[in-house]
Amino acid sequence: MHLYIHVPFCARRCSYCDFAIAVRRTTPSDAFCTAVLDEWSIWQHHAVWADAGPIATIYLGGGTPSRLSPEALRAVLERIAGDRPVQPDPEVTLEANPDDVSPHAAAEWLAAGINRVSLGAQSFDPAVLAWMHRTHRSEQTAEAVAVLRNAGFENLSLDLIFGLSGHLTRSWRRDLDRALALEPDHISLYALTVEERTPVSRWISRGLCALPDDEQAANEYIEAHARLCDAGFEHYEVSNAGRPGFHAKHNSAYWAGAHYIGLGPSAHSYLGDHRQWNVRDWAAYQRALQQGKPVVGGRERLDGREARLEHVYLGLRTNSGIEVEAVPPSVAAAWQEAGWAECQGERIRLTVEGWLRLDALVRAAAS
Repeated sequence: MHLYIHVPFCARRCSYCDFAIAVRRTTPSDAFCTAVLDEWSIWQHHAVWADAGPIATIYLGGGTPSRLSPEALRAVLERIAGDRPVQPDPEVTLEANPDDVSPHAAAEWLAAGINRVSLGAQSFDPAVLAWMHRTHRSEQTAEAVAVLRNAGFENLSLDLIFGLSGHLTRSWRRDLDRALALEPDHISLYALTVEERTPVSRWISRGLCALPDDEQAANEYIEAHARLCDAGFEHYEVSNAGRPGFHAKHNSAYWAGAHYIGLGPSAHSYLGDHRQWNVRDWAAYQRALQQGKPVVGGRERLDGREARLEHVYLGLRTNSGIEVEAVPPSVAAAWQEAGWAECQGERIRLTVEGWLRLDALVRAAAS
């Protein structure tokens, strides 16, 4: 079993963000702790535990989980471990903004049981960080890495965003240089996507900036792949690369189709062919729990075709690929001829060029 905890609070909304967040000057840590543990209590009566093994991973995402007080983090993690068996040495990840990292916070996180931190660096260019509405300064990512290493963290990941609007004149190569110089154990690569109702979308509609260039984004992605592989990373999933032994266990469970429970506003849970998700708004989520009402915002059950499509999509995201027989022979042959895929024994996997066309290739495989 795997747990995801969505912490929605942020100091401000990033210019590209359409996630379920709640902008708060002061983070209501105690209220969040109470609410999420109330939801956890409801899950204790769910039939999923009859066949579930121990909890293997816990992931605190957001939002900005590092804005929670260390006391609230500790209370949540201690309660979970007190209610259910936890696997020895579980992977417990905290997403953090660089400006939230301090020697005190790092020590408290480690003492609470967190052993992996994912830092939202995004870029090292001050102008880009300002355009993104990020709250940290360029130099704070390196400072945060040093503090976390000194505290004893041995598993650190950095997030980087590529494919930005050309008017920013960001040097992707320089960003990769600075990220690799920090010697992280893992790097996640995300293409900038323009979502409706975000500042970036409004800026584009007003002509204040241009849409990201697809060719530029593709070139940056391929460059990152080459640089990371040369540096000893394994590009094991379309958006993730890790040093040997440092693949993200929690996210890998998603791609393998494992069961997981999501706690917090907008969090999703997946239990076999059943998926459900919580209400998106923090205030509505908290109010429902206080009133003893359900927080589930929707449910769906996957039919055979949908389950097959999901299996193909998740498998092709990874470097282990899927069974050859899951792809029509003519489609597989066309992929290989184009350089988008390669067969290894009984499996077919996408190349980095194939990953750039992932959605289209999945549709072709499932047709």
